[in-house]
Amino acid sequence: MKSLRHLVKGLAVVFGLATLLPSPVLACAACYGRSDSPLASGMNWGIFTLLGVVVTVLVSIASFFIYIIRRETARTRTEPAEQNLSEAKI
Repeated sequence: MKSLRHLVKGLAVVFGLATLLPSPVLACAACYGRSDSPLASGMNWGIFTLLGVVVTVLVSIASFFIYIIRRETARTRTEPAEQNLSEAKI
């Protein structure tokens, strides 16, 4: 438990000191003003690639749930009403 406290205190000190550093030290070429550099172009392509992956996963999950909902509504439409009433009595 003491080592965890020391670790948390150490991380707090490191992050606290990092906020005191001058901002140009941490700036990359894209943030510092050279937006036409190859580093900025590569960073933009990386952002677009990750955005494409996230959108693809979210669309896949949404389409799966839409498929499940449509399948369930089609199944309930084809079942006779009597069967639904007998299930409700149980």
